[in-house]
Amino acid sequence: MPFVRSAVSALLSSARDALRVSRELYAIMIPVVILVKVLQELDLIRYVALPLRPLMSLVGLPAEMGLAWAAALLNNVYSGIIVFLQLAQGNPNHLTTAQVTTLGTMMLIAHSLPIEGGIARKCGARFLTQVAIRVSTALVFGMVYHAVTAGGDLFQQTASIPLPFDDTTTQTSWIAWGMGEAKKLISITAVIFSMLLAMKVLRRLGILQAISTALEPIMRLIGIGPKASTITMIGMTLGMSYGSGIIIQDVREGELGPEDVFYTLSFMGICHSLIEDTLLMLLVGAEIMGTLWIRLALCLLIAATMVRLVRHLPPHMKTRFLWVTRAITA
Repeated sequence: MPFVRSAVSALLSSARDALRVSRELYAIMIPVVILVKVLQELDLIRYVALPLRPLMSLVGLPAEMGLAWAAALLNNVYSGIIVFLQLAQGNPNHLTTAQVTTLGTMMLIAHSLPIEGGIARKCGARFLTQVAIRVSTALVFGMVYHAVTAGGDLFQQTASIPLPFDDTTTQTSWIAWGMGEAKKLISITAVIFSMLLAMKVLRRLGILQAISTALEPIMRLIGIGPKASTITMIGMTLGMSYGSGIIIQDVREGELGPEDVFYTLSFMGICHSLIEDTLLMLLVGAEIMGTLWIRLALCLLIAATMVRLVRHLPPHMKTRFLWVTRAITA
């Protein structure tokens, strides 16, 4: 039957992709997990995290949680989550739902900067400018969300973290700790598989296309042109790599100019993979209002403001600080 064959094909391809992605992630995650464990055993976490204290205090987080964000900034969201779980496990003060949402959403806005910043650079945007936009947007979100939730006493209950999480592992042998960490890594693979399969189903049902169509007028409202709005929608719903791949092709074919590329990459950078990333953060204890709706509203506001400010800059400043005009090479 066609339906059964299609379902089996989706399951198998999702499993293959999940194993491939997990293999790449484990190469980064396992050394990070071991390093954090050693730092905890030697009681050095607080000293390593000390330089991050001022930034973390602005967003209402313990200083050591800056290490999780740093892991996400340099590697990826999954690395940040692994470090977050490791740090939370050894933290005697349980994090609130608001704090998990703050950290998780900051990681979603600003992560994988060497890789995704490199992708943006290949597309024609300035690397350092893209990094600055993403980091500053993440900090603005953290401060705004912290002010709203702390001032309104919202989401202050202890966060629920449903992934395998045993507070006693810090008191047991290294073998027991290693087995516990292995279970966590396996659970991450299961999450990746679930996310990949869910995205295939949503794409097959046309839900992703419907979301893109519904949001297209908003793109025009904030100043992103019709040629770039469709690509922006792809990046918002499916991810940075999908959107940037199309951008590279369109630039080669002369469909997009450097200004449209800059606006698209800047918005996709701070607001992409809305469905997949939101579901991922909900699984580790965040709440949807901040992770999705406040994040989306703030990113739209920042993008609209940025478009209007950039249009008033002199041409030489745009080409020096924001984008390059040379053609993309293979």
